[in-house]
Amino acid sequence: MPTKIEISHRTIIFTLVLIAGIWLILEIRDILFLLFISFILMSALRPIVDGMERLKIPRIVSIFLLYGLVFGGLGAGLASMVPTLAVQSGKLLMQLPDALSRVFPYISSDVQSLIQQVAPVGENLVKVTVGVFSNVLAVLTVMTFTFYFLLERRHLQDFLGALLGAEPGERVFDVLLRIEKRLGSWVLGELCLMAFVGLLAYGGLFFLRVEYALPLAILAGVLEIVPTIGPTVSAIPAVLVALGSSPILALSVIALYIIVQQIENNLLVPLVMKRSVGLPPVLTILALMIGGRFGGVTGAVLAVPVLLAVQEVINSFPITSKPKKI
Repeated sequence: MPTKIEISHRTIIFTLVLIAGIWLILEIRDILFLLFISFILMSALRPIVDGMERLKIPRIVSIFLLYGLVFGGLGAGLASMVPTLAVQSGKLLMQLPDALSRVFPYISSDVQSLIQQVAPVGENLVKVTVGVFSNVLAVLTVMTFTFYFLLERRHLQDFLGALLGAEPGERVFDVLLRIEKRLGSWVLGELCLMAFVGLLAYGGLFFLRVEYALPLAILAGVLEIVPTIGPTVSAIPAVLVALGSSPILALSVIALYIIVQQIENNLLVPLVMKRSVGLPPVLTILALMIGGRFGGVTGAVLAVPVLLAVQEVINSFPITSKPKKI
């Protein structure tokens, strides 16, 4: 006789709610990205705010002072570098056809067509960069969320206890606390790595007298936030620029980037990222691919923090059952 399968109303409702929840997450993923970025920033800034509060400075005043120092200093630094960066980047784009002709003289007839094919990519990259920095509304939203996260962070445990109950709220708070500490360490570690790599690259390129050292060094520092892939990608334009001058200079630039990467992998990463990341390279690359597919550049940048948070959530549910003996 055929087996009769019955599906309860509770199962149907749960399935519909699950589908609706997944659809809602996909529809508001941009907002979730902003919230997650704000949570990451809060994780990095909270220890400083707590320290200022212990010095008898009111919490809201501490947050405003920290905002002024961090964002004011960042804005002043960018404003001072943008003119030089714009000039050097413009010269680099204008001299790119001649550089390619010197590097590949045997395909000189196709250089112009190659430039025409590459130009839209550069234009799109510029548009994306301008779009990111010109999206004032998104920046203000992140800053606002981060402000309120910092301001209300001390009430989180009480809020979770009232919402979920004493014991579940305590467990969720412990998980969030571990995620917060790990993401905060990740942010500070990435900032240190970006600064060190950018300075090392600029010092080496300046010593080797490579043209456009400033934009190439900034590119190396910025791409440091993309693990495994970023350092390799950042070396390509520097090698091409050096190869336009001489093969020996190009080999020197390759050696420079190898030295910088070895210093980073063997000295800097163990010192500043040992406690925060510790992810296998294959898993990191897979997370970058998935994050890039779902969220583009933003998804790729946030792939590692999301993976760290997921890892902490999984670790909060230890497997206590023992395997049965056969």
